[in-house]
Amino acid sequence: MDLADTNSTVTLLCGLAIAAGIVGVIVPVLPGLLLCWLGVLVWAIFADGGWPKWVVFAVVTGFAVAGTVVKYLWPGRNLKRSGVPNTTLLCGGALALVGFFVVPLVGLVLGFVLGVWLAERVRLNDTRLAWPSTKHALKAAGLSMLIELAAALAIAAVWGAGLAVA
Repeated sequence: MDLADTNSTVTLLCGLAIAAGIVGVIVPVLPGLLLCWLGVLVWAIFADGGWPKWVVFAVVTGFAVAGTVVKYLWPGRNLKRSGVPNTTLLCGGALALVGFFVVPLVGLVLGFVLGVWLAERVRLNDTRLAWPSTKHALKAAGLSMLIELAAALAIAAVWGAGLAVA
């Protein structure tokens, strides 16, 4: 790979952005799916390859939009069915944000669990009843992450196939 060649440099940088996006889905520090999508957008704008790269970008955009929509709808529906209110999730998110800064990396997860448990403890006024709601919220967060990871990996696969074609 000749990095003096603009096309090679753009392709390498976009590949790194997509890889960082995939890591960002797993370790929620970076906006993972957005970073993957932006990597393909930059590739479509600046790399050589003609119109097939725009077809790749259109397919990738479809995966990004579908992944984002499904990431919120499916786990949210499961939480509604299990009776976990939105205020509980807001408390979990707020403590997750605090935990992220207090205990780097793992504080995000610990803060979310603690926030959901505390909110449910206050709402239900029973420690034993708060734990099932917390488990439902954790399952929903895990499902959301898996959906986003699947979309990011699909974006990477389509981009890789586009590299082979373009």
